[in-house]
Order: sequence, then C-alpha cells, then structure tokens
Amino acid sequence: MLRWLSVLSILWLAACTQMDPKSSLELPKGVELVETSQANNSDIQIAYKKYRLANGLTVLLYQDDNAPLAHVDITYHVGSNREEPGKSGFAHFFEHMMFQGSKHVGDQEHFRIINEAGGTMNGSTTKDRTNYYQTVPANQLEKVLWLEADRMGFLLEAVSQRKFEIQRDTVKNERAQRIDNAPYGLLSERVDEALYPREHPYSWQPIGYIEDLNRVDVNDLKAFFLRWYGPNNAVLSIGGDIDEAQTLEWISQYFGGIPRGPEIPEITPEPATLSETRYISLEDRIHIPLLYISYPTVYAGAEDEVALDMFSEILGGGKSSLLHQSLVESGKALSAGSSHYCRQMACTLSIYVRANPQAGLTLAQLEQDVDQAINDFAERGVNAEDLQRVRSSLKASTIYSLESVSDVVTQLAFGETFFEQPLYISEVLQQFQNVNDQQVQQAYQHYILNKPRVVMSVVPRGQTQLIAAEDNFTPAPRTLPEQQHIEDSELALREVKDDFDRSVEPPSGPAVAVKLPELWHAELTNGLQVLGTSEQPTPTVTLQFRLPGGSISEPKGKEGLAKLTAQMLMQSTQQTVAAELSDQLIELGASVSFSGGLYSQNISLSSLTENLPQVMEILQQRLLNPAFDSAEFEREKARHLQSIEQKFNQPNWLASIASQSLFFGEGSRLATSSWGSRDSVAALTLEDVKQFWQQHYQPKGSQLVAVSNLKQAEIEQALQPLQQQWQGDASSAAHLTAKPSAQNNTIYLLDKPGAVQSVIRIGRLAMPYDATGEYFKANLMNFNFGGNFNSRINMNLREDKGYTYGVSSGFGGFKDSGSFVISTDVRQDATASAIQELLAELEAYSISGPSDEELSYMRSAVSQQEALAYATPSQKASFLMQMLAFDLEPEFVAAQNQITANISKAELQQLAAKYFSPKEMIVVVVGDKQQLLPELKKIGMPVQELAL
Repeated sequence: MLRWLSVLSILWLAACTQMDPKSSLELPKGVELVETSQANNSDIQIAYKKYRLANGLTVLLYQDDNAPLAHVDITYHVGSNREEPGKSGFAHFFEHMMFQGSKHVGDQEHFRIINEAGGTMNGSTTKDRTNYYQTVPANQLEKVLWLEADRMGFLLEAVSQRKFEIQRDTVKNERAQRIDNAPYGLLSERVDEALYPREHPYSWQPIGYIEDLNRVDVNDLKAFFLRWYGPNNAVLSIGGDIDEAQTLEWISQYFGGIPRGPEIPEITPEPATLSETRYISLEDRIHIPLLYISYPTVYAGAEDEVALDMFSEILGGGKSSLLHQSLVESGKALSAGSSHYCRQMACTLSIYVRANPQAGLTLAQLEQDVDQAINDFAERGVNAEDLQRVRSSLKASTIYSLESVSDVVTQLAFGETFFEQPLYISEVLQQFQNVNDQQVQQAYQHYILNKPRVVMSVVPRGQTQLIAAEDNFTPAPRTLPEQQHIEDSELALREVKDDFDRSVEPPSGPAVAVKLPELWHAELTNGLQVLGTSEQPTPTVTLQFRLPGGSISEPKGKEGLAKLTAQMLMQSTQQTVAAELSDQLIELGASVSFSGGLYSQNISLSSLTENLPQVMEILQQRLLNPAFDSAEFEREKARHLQSIEQKFNQPNWLASIASQSLFFGEGSRLATSSWGSRDSVAALTLEDVKQFWQQHYQPKGSQLVAVSNLKQAEIEQALQPLQQQWQGDASSAAHLTAKPSAQNNTIYLLDKPGAVQSVIRIGRLAMPYDATGEYFKANLMNFNFGGNFNSRINMNLREDKGYTYGVSSGFGGFKDSGSFVISTDVRQDATASAIQELLAELEAYSISGPSDEELSYMRSAVSQQEALAYATPSQKASFLMQMLAFDLEPEFVAAQNQITANISKAELQQLAAKYFSPKEMIVVVVGDKQQLLPELKKIGMPVQELAL
C-alpha cells in the first residue's frame, strides 16, 4: 500500500462534531463525552463516540450489530521510539510481560479466560506504539475490560524475576526465528543502522539487541511500565454488538480508579539525513541476491508525504511501473518495487530488486537500471491516469477495510493515538484528491533525484562479487552506558483505590445468538455449481471458484504444472497486455487471482459492487482468452525455478517437505513441493500449460461461492456473460494414495550448516478430513495437548522452559488422507531436550487423555468460537467452500456443536491412545548437524540423515 496510514486505512465520510452540550446519554461520574461522529447517507458509514476519563484515558466506541461479537483494542503510545540507547527492546519485551498475569489474574490466565470464552487475542509492538487486542462473543465484553484494566493497574504486583527470565528467553527465540535464522532476516536491522545515528531510536528494531536484554533485570522493566503504561498514554477502542451505556459503566468501574501516569512528552519528528550514499552488504543463506535502496524523506503527516506516496506508486507500484517494466519484464529481476513507508518520527522511500540469477547480472548493474528508471521519471512525470488510478485504489482499499469490526476499531485507535483525530484518514484522502503533478515532481527532485541513500546488497554466502559496491560505511560501535541497578524503593508504584472486589472474575452475559448466514444455491446452465449468501453489509463482492485439478492431477514428471498454469493465467490475454490489465484492476479497486492447490485450481475475485461488471470482463479475458505468450512463459518459468531454489534456504519449508515425504511416501505427490522439483519444472513446456488449462479450467464439475450485498438474481445476472462463453466438462481430480516410507520411532536429520535454531516436526500419518467423524473428534482431543496457547506442550516448552517462541500441534486432513504434526522452532542447544519433552508429553497424554478440567475448558472454548466465525467475507467464503468441497449440509455445524457438548473423556482418551503413541511417531529435525548429532544420538532413537 501507499503509506503507513493506508495499509489499514478506512474511508470515513461522516459528520464530526465537537461536543460541549450534554449528551442525551447519562454518563458515569468522571466520564466526559468529547466528540461524536454521525454517519451520513454515503455508501460508507461509520459513527463513533469519543470519551475521556478523568485519569486521561481516551475511549472510542463504535457500534456494529452485524455479528454477535465485540472487539477491544487498547493502544499505548509507546514503541521502541521511547526507548533509550542500551535499553532496546523494552517496549516489545513488555508486550510479552503483559500476558504473564497481574495481581488478580493468575499466570497464563489471560489466555485461558479469552480462549475459554471462544475469543482470540494478541498484541503487537512497532517503533511507535504497542497494542493489545481481543475479539470475543459480545457477552464476554465485561470480562475483557476487567482483564485489560487489571494489567494496566496491577501488573507489577505479579511480575517476578523468574517470569522476566522466561520471557527473556522467549524473546531471544523469537528473534532467532524471525531474524537471525530467517533468509534476509537482518535486512531491516542493517539498513536502519546505516540510515540513523546510534542514538536515534529508529536505528534499532522493536525486538532490540540481545546484549541489551541480557544486561537488565526485572526492575528495569518495572520502571519502563511505570513511565509509559498509564491511562493518560492509552486509547481504549471498542466496537461490535455493544450496549453503549453499559460499556461506559464497566469502563468507569474498571479503569476509572487507575491513577494517571507521568505526563507524556510529544514526539519530535527527526527524519534521517545523509551526507553521502552509504553502501553496506550482507552474505546470507539465500539463493536470490537482493538489492535494497532506502532514501530518507519526511515524517508522518508532513506536507510532502502524499506526493512521495504518489511518486513511489509510479516508480514501483505495479506491472506498469517504471521498475517492473525495466527490470522484471526484461528478465533481469524476478520482482522489483518501491514503497514509501512512514512512521511518526521519519519516513523512508525504499526500492527492492530481487535479482534473477539466470540473468547473470551483478547488483551493481541492477543499481544502474534502478537509477535509469528514477531518472526517466523526470521526463515521464505524472499524468491524469496515474492520479486517478491511485485515488481509486485508495478508495477501494478503504471500503474493504470496513468489512471487519476489528479493522474499524484499530483504525479509530490509530488516528486518535497519533493525531488525536480518529477520522484522520479523511484528511489523508482529501490530500490525495488535491495532490497534483507539480507537487509530485517537486518532491521527487527534493528528496530522491541524485540524493544520498543507503544501498544494501544481500548476496549468497561466498558471492561477494555480486554486491553493488564495496562497503563504505560501518555503524558506530554501540557504547552502552553503565548499567544502573534500580532498587525496589525507587519504583513509585501507583495505588488504585476501589470500592469493589477486583479479584472476582465478572460473569458472562446472556448467551449470544449465533445465526448461520442465509444461503442460496444455483446451478448455471454451463454446469457450474454456485453457493452464495447476500448478507454482506458493505458494498463488496467476493467470488471464489474451485475447479477440479490441482497438483494431485499433474502427470507424472510434470510436478509444478498446476501452479505454473495459474501463474500464466495472470499474464496477458489475447486482447490486453498484462500491465494494462493490472492497471485496470487497480483503478477499479479489484483483484482477480489464480492459484493451484492440492485438489483444485482456484480463482479469487474481489470487487466493489458498483464495479463488478467491469471486473467480470477482466476475469473472462484471463480465464477464457489467455495469450499464452512464449516470452511470458519463459519468464514465468524462470521465476518459478528460482523460487524453488530459494525455498531450499528456508528451514521450515525443508522440514515440511521432508515430513510429507516420510508420512505419505517418496512416490507420493506430497513428497514434492506444490512448486514441483528443479527437474520437473525445467522440463515443462507451454504446450503442457495449454493442455492442463483445457482439461481443468472448465465449468461443469466446478464450484463457485459468492459473498456480497447483492441478491441471488443480481449475482446470476452478473455471471450471465461468463456463463454464455464458458462451456465444457472439467476433468475429475485424481486421488492420493499414501505409502509411508518412514520408520516409526526414528529421528530424521536434515543438515542446515550454521543454523542458529532447529526446526522440529514430530508426527505420523492420520485420517482424512471429515466434518463430524474421527477427524473432527481428534482435533477436539488435541485442543488441550497442542491446539491453543495454554496447551500442555506450549506451556512446557515456551512458558516453563523457554526453549521456543511457540509450539503447536494438530490434525490436517484432506479427501484421501491426513497427518498429525507437532511443529516448533527451538534453540539449538535445547533441540534434544525439546524432543524428549514432546515425546514425554505424547506418552502421558496417550495414557490419560485430557483431565476433567481440560475437557470443560475445551467444550467452552470450541462451542463459543462460532460467534466469531462469520464476521468477514473471507470467513463466510471459506465456510461456503468447505460445504461445497466436502458436500456438507448446513446442519453439520449443529452436529459439531452437539459432539463438542457431549463427547466423553473416555472417547477422547481412546483417540489419544490411538494416535499419540510416541513409538508410532517420526521426528524430523532441520538444523546444524555438527552441533546436533551427538546430542540427538543420546535420546536413544535411531538417527537417519536426510538429503533433499
């Protein structure tokens, strides 16, 4: 997207009024109505109210009764930009600590309570803010407010050195998994170190440096909390099916007595400045070299921000952009693009180029092509079509953002946190309407043309000859200030005075009424089966086609054909070149995409309702009249092959392919990636693609789901032109036969030299999917073992041992077969211990199954999740496609609820005994063989080495 605001932007066309008069609603003591917005008669209507408590807490309420849920977001205006040198990572660390219990909420109880209520929850930290959010059935709202208030006002009473140390290990594992052990993982850290001086808080990442986390103790974290986690530095945003008066009463009760924290200083913008271009490089475990160029620009909300957004779109925002045409269409690069990313203190305009190794070019040569594209803009400039395309795209993206209550709530919080304007995006949209070509040219000349920048080269290990230029910059050494220990007596705790007992967990409200979407069914004259719902409140249409085929139907030796065929259908048609089609979709605010699955070829379409006829015309072109141009085929095939090569540098992909090969057999289609193998893709021809398209992209035997605000007759009318032109019988999808090649009770080791973490998969062959039989029941059985955050294995490996950032397990099934898999990434030095712990957990669970308490927890959590199941178009579409794919009637949902409510502990124990015996498991490990092999042999299981 265009900018930091537009990534999740919302188009608000509402009247906003400052409120001095008394509201008709009688407010609780200490609660003031600050502002209200009244939805007007436009297609896009958002109404909210803004309140403020006496302690400074800002409250935003948004009512939406389309689904029986409530979404709560509390955003604290503290990110890594509030940290000090030598204390990096504190804001992110505290995100972890906030889930470790508070004075009236026990360890891990926050997760348990939300899960048991059928809700979801998480938190996130950026350089500018930290937020915590929960989506729950609407009758659980009071419970969420009680939980959030308790950790705002009473966290420190429950924080201990042991909790601190466990979460420190968890953060280290997160860093290892997401940064140190991931291809290109160090890119952002290295670029920001080159852009900003050491003392600038944007010079480090929110996750921080390990040495900073190692040198602090729990009192440093407590002091950070007391400084920034006061109600006067928070925005509480709530949306959904809520009672406004009752919600304000609860907010007043639970938050009103929490004292305000220290006064919060304003953030001062501090964009980066460079006196000369800085070249830096990194050798990484990758196959595809990457050129990354970053220009310092302005800051969020600055006058030139929108003009730079517009320039970025023209330079690298789509298939018609200067970078794509110059680098990708020519075959020099696999992909290229640009973005203007803004934060509160500074923005950067960044360009990336993923080199095509087959082209044999260095990053220095690609840098010259990038510079040529930048220079070409001086003559090309901005035309009216550019402006209209970007404006239309932005409008469409904002409408799609309204499809979720959680997105609306998040954006209200965002605008208030950074600009004290929940509807700030309306100002941004106006700026996009007003920006002109001269402003874009001036911004380009002032910030980009011939200006200093950071140029980062990421190359495969041992291939430094590919870098753009020799490094001419090294960040200043990190000089850490002497650590000053903080005594308990120095912590100024804030005392909360209440007239009620906070230790009493609030009861749930009356059970919510969950209603399945009202469905309609049709069969078109060409044989296409359609299942739809017209209960979409926003003016949007989502269509998803499922055509028999997929990788299971590929001829032997032609693995990867399904995906490559789908890629070719995204290229030019007989009437229109690919770049022009891309521009048309952007201007229409729509998408039409093709993909290949295991059993099917899939088509997805999203459109504004008003633009559906034009988008259907583009779908018809791509589906029925592909150009199948030979030059495009060779380019896409080359990109496909290079993507396969890159995947061999991804430890999790290696672990998944190795596991599938062992579970289902070396001759199985699942033994090879859906992308195919090097040899199979290299042998594919354009004629293979045409033949696969003719066999599998036909209507009879295919299925379509439609989610929209249109009636059945209107959707059928929109499909009429396609129905007339699209005729033919689709070939039936093939079947998969599993012939396991693994030896049970064996460890399979795949060497990944230099890996700082180990990827572990423990599992076995299992049953195919069914909606109400053993598959469904087995996942109920697994819920307490590895199916939620509070599961046995996650509590053991993450919360008790600190071995991992997270571990989970589950049954995955399809029509012919399925598997059970435990998945985790662990510290290298904990690999053997983690495997032993997981095998011991399997053994214990296979003998006893879940406890009575766990059975009750599972029933409550699973039975209440349905309230959240149909909240968005994608959720509704997935539900409908599940019904079509497995020939289900709507009554299967009631049957599942009945099973969940009545399944016995004995039946769950029998399933655990059947599927969880450690002796029938295989263990796959991807990691550094030299470090791991001696310890793995001590486990007492045979160890076999693998090669892919």
